Amino acid sequence: MGFGGISIWQLLIILLIVVMLFGTKRLKGLGSDLGDAIKGFRKSMGSDEDKPAVDEHKGQTIDAQARKVEEPTKKD
Repeated sequence: MGFGGISIWQLLIILLIVVMLFGTKRLKGLGSDLGDAIKGFRKSMGSDEDKPAVDEHKGQTIDAQARKVEEPTKKD
């Protein structure tokens, strides 16, 4: 049993007919065009947000040198 009563063999036959009708170059072009459209849609949806996802503190830098921390000596 496949998708809604359609078996794997029936899906393969449909795929073979589609490839024979349109050819692999046209199907590849359709796939890449669809992918570009989805990327463009996601990009436009993401640019609507005004604030960035990660808060960036400008002007603050991290000291690259590690500082040695000495433990205080215990007095007896």
